[in-house]
Amino acid sequence: MKKRVLSLLLCTAMTIGTLSGCGKEAGNDEGKATEALGNDAEDEMTEVKIWHDGDENIMQTIADCANEKLAEDNIKVTFEKKSGLTDQLQLYGNDESNGPDMYLYAHDSLGTFAEMGILAPITDVISEDVMADLLPMTVEAGNYKDTQYLMPVYYETLLFMYNKAKWEGDVPETTDELYDYMVAHTDVDAGTYALVNQHSTAYNVAPVINGFGGYIIDKDANPGLNTQETKDAIAYNKKFAALEADGDYNTVTALFNEGQAAAIIGGPWLVSGIKAAGIDLGIKSLADFKLPNGNGLAPYSGVQSIGVLKYAAENKKEAIAKVLETIASPKVGIALANKSNCAPANSKAYDDADVAANEMIMAMKATAETAQPMPNIPQMSVMWGPAEAFLAAVNKSGEDIDTAAETYQQEALDAIADMQ
Repeated sequence: MKKRVLSLLLCTAMTIGTLSGCGKEAGNDEGKATEALGNDAEDEMTEVKIWHDGDENIMQTIADCANEKLAEDNIKVTFEKKSGLTDQLQLYGNDESNGPDMYLYAHDSLGTFAEMGILAPITDVISEDVMADLLPMTVEAGNYKDTQYLMPVYYETLLFMYNKAKWEGDVPETTDELYDYMVAHTDVDAGTYALVNQHSTAYNVAPVINGFGGYIIDKDANPGLNTQETKDAIAYNKKFAALEADGDYNTVTALFNEGQAAAIIGGPWLVSGIKAAGIDLGIKSLADFKLPNGNGLAPYSGVQSIGVLKYAAENKKEAIAKVLETIASPKVGIALANKSNCAPANSKAYDDADVAANEMIMAMKATAETAQPMPNIPQMSVMWGPAEAFLAAVNKSGEDIDTAAETYQQEALDAIADMQ
């Protein structure tokens, strides 16, 4: 799906400072915890294979933590990277010889895999108690048609990111105050901006749409482009768009990194470039900005989660359960946070002093209070086009909102019908 790339970019190239975690440094070969077992123990070892399409250092961190704990049970976790993971699971999801036992991927793919019939409910393998400490929003992300299929590991949200050397005074507490600041500090003709955002990209406007009570699509696959709440949100966003650069991801990122914008709406994937540009970065949770209705901005969240293949749940249930219990622990969450700036799903990981001192991670935790998991139904994949055409029509072409809403609502309905 179009926006899944954001989840796949989570926590990559973002390590800041001297970090600590489980076992050896990420990026080396398999952890040494299993080496001490000797060949005889390895002969009896149960291997649990997890496919992924993410950052290999992150997966190594998880493997190191898990294998250190699981060595006493003669269980070994191995991660295998698969480009085009969706296609690979479609081919091998129920192939015991060539498929994985589990996969770790962005949650928004769940509906596709669940409808394929290749997944076991996670609660067939572990009790709900295992997920008791996981943030509710992250658990919700793995629920499809009232069945819990996924166990969350870490997540991302959009953030308000600002250049401390360029931002004047305190960051506002309301979106109306933010707009006033933008009016006073933006010169569109000169190409200098208080805030840049991809104002006609649905993912980046979702914080306003969701905060207004609108929606792009609901859990029952009903598009919401013509609901009054969505139209009100897009009308409100329009005045901000007029003061933001009209550009794509690369354009707005360059404006911020080159000092032409004091702030940007973005995510953890921007940190590497921001640090390379020498910017003294400040971060604020979008949930801390109150809309005129009193709600906080409510961005989508992408949750990296683990799913279990049916044959593995049936044939390796005990080993799979122990792996899931280990990965759900605060220890894994702390290691992911400290090594790769990932926001852990486990709420107890935030009690760690180093995690609590990480401004970006704590901002994402605050945002998790209002964030909505990106819809995990298959129909979401065809919604980005109509939603963004609607935004472009309003923000760039000046079309009437009511007229455009009906046009692109029908386009969305037609696209969903074509999926049947």
